[in-house]
Amino acid sequence: MVTLQQGLKFLIIMMLLMKGMAGAFADAIEPTSDIDGSADNPLIKRYDGSFIVSYETFSYTDFTVPLGALKRDPDTEKRDASNNSVYAPEKTLDIEGMLTRIAYVLPPERSPLEVLRNYQDEIEKAKGELLFQCKSEECGGDATRSSAGGGGDMSLAMIFFREGDLKDEAFSNGACALTPAIKDQRFFSAKIPASDGDTYVTVQTYTMLDDLYCKALNGRTIAIVHVVEPKSRDKKMVVVGATEMASSISTQGSISLYGIYFDTDKSDLKPESEPTLKEIAGLLALDEKLAVLIVGHTDNEGKFAYNLDLSSKRAAAVKKALVTTYKIKAERLATSGAGMMAPVASNDDEEGRAKNRRVALVKLN
Repeated sequence: MVTLQQGLKFLIIMMLLMKGMAGAFADAIEPTSDIDGSADNPLIKRYDGSFIVSYETFSYTDFTVPLGALKRDPDTEKRDASNNSVYAPEKTLDIEGMLTRIAYVLPPERSPLEVLRNYQDEIEKAKGELLFQCKSEECGGDATRSSAGGGGDMSLAMIFFREGDLKDEAFSNGACALTPAIKDQRFFSAKIPASDGDTYVTVQTYTMLDDLYCKALNGRTIAIVHVVEPKSRDKKMVVVGATEMASSISTQGSISLYGIYFDTDKSDLKPESEPTLKEIAGLLALDEKLAVLIVGHTDNEGKFAYNLDLSSKRAAAVKKALVTTYKIKAERLATSGAGMMAPVASNDDEEGRAKNRRVALVKLN
């Protein structure tokens, strides 16, 4: 039997261990300089006296610009990977280009509204155009969350990134700024025209709330700035040819293809898919007796049933294109969706998830 004294001793040891584990990370501190390797985007100045606490650039990526408030998905049972009810802006603009994400900690006693208005002044100076703005609950979703949390409603910040996407160390100034409970949320999206293409900017400001590991920044205003600049995409992907497809199917019975493109959560084929579709048609022309099963695969983002249905629709879209555009006989093509059931890589990071999003051809006869 465990005595009271033994129980208290065990409790003290566990508390010390937990404290030691937390101590392995650096708590937030009052920033006095920008983090290493960071810099303002030349198009958007910072608020005087603020410091960069999180910084990330993407040489080429896609980005969703909210043009309306978040609305709950009509399928009220739909959940994201963190078991939140799914929300999305009622109107968006999907763009691609070079993305810079910067998180600033503002000086004390600066309100989210004051900071937002200063950023709007910069947009006006650049002869830009405000596309959408909102505050607090008007923005839709959970206005008390930033990018972290599960089991509730999605927040505005979750449209852009999630806690698991961040490179900032736990309890660092960057992680504290991007993942806390929040209040007094403000937001706008804008466009800055230029001769070489439009630049899009989003600014989200809020008061962060955290009196534990992030208490050094508790009550401070945070500004999250996204800048997406026009940039031509490097076209370096090698399209898998019909002969290579035939070889793989002959020796392995199947081949996975990554040249079939869809927008997130959609089953409409993108124009960039045409080279690979053409090679699939070439494969089937090489052997007129060959029949294949087209299998759609997804990553594990979202609910199982939803991904299963989405992957089935994507496989059907590939078949439809082959039949209607390339005149392949429908009876030579079967379709199925595997959803997230057959990963070829870990779903714990974007690199792995990208490998899992694919279309496979499986030999039928």
